[in-house]
Amino acid sequence: MKIEYIKVNEMDIAVVSSDELIITDAQAALDLAMTIKYETGAEKIVLNKQAVKEDFFILSTGLAGEILQKFINYHVKVAIYGDYSQYTSKPLKDFIYEANCGKDFFFVDTKEEAIEKLAGTF
Repeated sequence: MKIEYIKVNEMDIAVVSSDELIITDAQAALDLAMTIKYETGAEKIVLNKQAVKEDFFILSTGLAGEILQKFINYHVKVAIYGDYSQYTSKPLKDFIYEANCGKDFFFVDTKEEAIEKLAGTF
């Protein structure tokens, strides 16, 4: 896991990239958020999709809802970047659409878009 800390528009953002799974359950998501918050004070996290367990994208597992609730409870905003084109589930597409209309959790194609969303420069 690699964590890069950047400042955009006076906002601290942690950019996390990994080829290994980091977010495997709600506790792992909370651990990551609290580690980043403790080490840097950053409450905004950019994360590559490969670091998130595939079950997250199967809404019937409940994992996505559980993780999002943890992030919201602890005031952490997250943008996950990657390719979502392989997903055909209408509920997942609706979930991604609704998340992207909000201000706490985003699903985008590139790291740059994720940073822009969290920095409010979109």
